[in-house]
Amino acid sequence: MKDVTSFFSTLFVVSAGLYLLPHSVADAVTLSNGTIAFLKPPRLVSASTPYSNTSVPNARYYFTLEVPATAGEPLQQVTFNQIEGTEDIEFNEKDTFAFEGTRNHQGSKLALKAVKGHDKQQTFTVTFDTPIQPGKTVTIGLQTYYNPFKDGVYLFGVKAFPSGEKTAGQFIGIGRLQFFDGNTSEDN
Repeated sequence: MKDVTSFFSTLFVVSAGLYLLPHSVADAVTLSNGTIAFLKPPRLVSASTPYSNTSVPNARYYFTLEVPATAGEPLQQVTFNQIEGTEDIEFNEKDTFAFEGTRNHQGSKLALKAVKGHDKQQTFTVTFDTPIQPGKTVTIGLQTYYNPFKDGVYLFGVKAFPSGEKTAGQFIGIGRLQFFDGNTSEDN
């Protein structure tokens, strides 16, 4: 009987340890080299523009991201890299903005710490002044000088970075925007 009691005591301790193990690991988002990463990265929910005709000046592109409650780390920075399109789209750094919520349900405005374009790499980086906490949905509004002059599909790779000194960016999706030549007729 003593062996059975000892067995069940050991089984209880091991089971309790195994039950707690995933909860401890779930909080760990620092890699072995000290790099901080998301446990579950943000998700690109949508990419849109209300200005889909070519050549429109000062057009805005909206990228909505959802930071899951299980992200493990807040969102600090987002990069956009144009990976397809006939022309390189240039963004206006000073008119970039962000807010909580979606394009159609805008919440409070979010302060940006830095906005930087890298023309040679066709990359645009947005850094939040205060990191976006897990469980939030945010939209970043990129303003162009002009929509492309040539119609077609333009794709943007989106990467998210957690807060911290040494972080690992994680690819979270491709934003797709399509532009139409406003001078052509749909009746052809």
